[in-house]
Amino acid sequence: MLTNKTILVTGGTGSLGKVLIKRLLTGEMGTPRKIVVFSRDEAKQHEMRMSYMNKRAATDEIIFRNFQRMLDFRIGDVRDYHSVAEALRGVDVIFNAAALKQVPTCEYFPYQAVLTNIAGPENIVRAIQEFNLPVETVIGISTDKACKPVNVMGMTKSIQERIFIQANMRCPETRFICVRYGNVLASRGSVIPLFHEQIRSGGPVTITTPDMTRFLLSLDQAVDTIFAAYKGGQRGETYIPRVPSAKVVDIAAGLIGERPVETVITGIRPGEKLHEILISEEECHRAVERGDYYAILPMLPELIENREYTAALSTEYSSADNVMLPEDVNKMLHRYHLMLDENSQEDGEFLR
Repeated sequence: MLTNKTILVTGGTGSLGKVLIKRLLTGEMGTPRKIVVFSRDEAKQHEMRMSYMNKRAATDEIIFRNFQRMLDFRIGDVRDYHSVAEALRGVDVIFNAAALKQVPTCEYFPYQAVLTNIAGPENIVRAIQEFNLPVETVIGISTDKACKPVNVMGMTKSIQERIFIQANMRCPETRFICVRYGNVLASRGSVIPLFHEQIRSGGPVTITTPDMTRFLLSLDQAVDTIFAAYKGGQRGETYIPRVPSAKVVDIAAGLIGERPVETVITGIRPGEKLHEILISEEECHRAVERGDYYAILPMLPELIENREYTAALSTEYSSADNVMLPEDVNKMLHRYHLMLDENSQEDGEFLR
């Protein structure tokens, strides 16, 4: 699918970007010609480059060889149109993983979220349009918070979705699609690394409210969603993984286990929802089944192309539905090696 393609990953040094690039280097989607890691933090790029250079074990050999041949690090910022336009030359496929994603940070610095999450995608579309670049596919990485948004992070991600979907009309030779998913287990800045640190410190573990639920998927499942969208997504569609959800209190209890660590209820933070929604009641009538995923058809009639379809849902798709039992949450934490290891010093060790 991606053989001989030049791929650009914006935000390539983030939690998702790193796993996405590692998966691309395995060749499971074909052997790319080049993978460009586009981000603004030179320290993270250097750290990532060095981590690949040190992969010498037999099991890492394929990734190491592919890293030597394919990986190209480029300093730049999606906020800067000129650096985006330069980076897009010769690119076939773009995965836009660059984002300001922490809900409280976006609430306190809303315009910074606008610059990264809205202006950044617009710069990508504008460069393709103005320079008539032969980019084949652009995949925008979104979030459940973009659905019926109540916080700045979700609002800006919702606009990002609309920019990319409408871009199918501005750049008709390029396929623009989106993926939208919930909380990624143990990604940087998420709740599991926070709980790990609080447990290591002896507590307390802070929980906003006992009724809060969240969709849960691993970083690899997030990448699976991106690959599924690339393989099967049609212009203007948004791919949604069908994943379980859990109560945050059950996640905390599973991580604490038998340790004498107390929990305290702190109240919902600025911009937080009690439950997350991946497909709204308005979108459910445009959602169709695609194997392990839902695909939301575009709202714009010009992109529907008179397709006949059967709606897969009759109501919204919420994390309050089909909540896992506490024992199932524990099994998931064990399955993804997310249980606290007293000898571990970094949260990255919980995703093996």
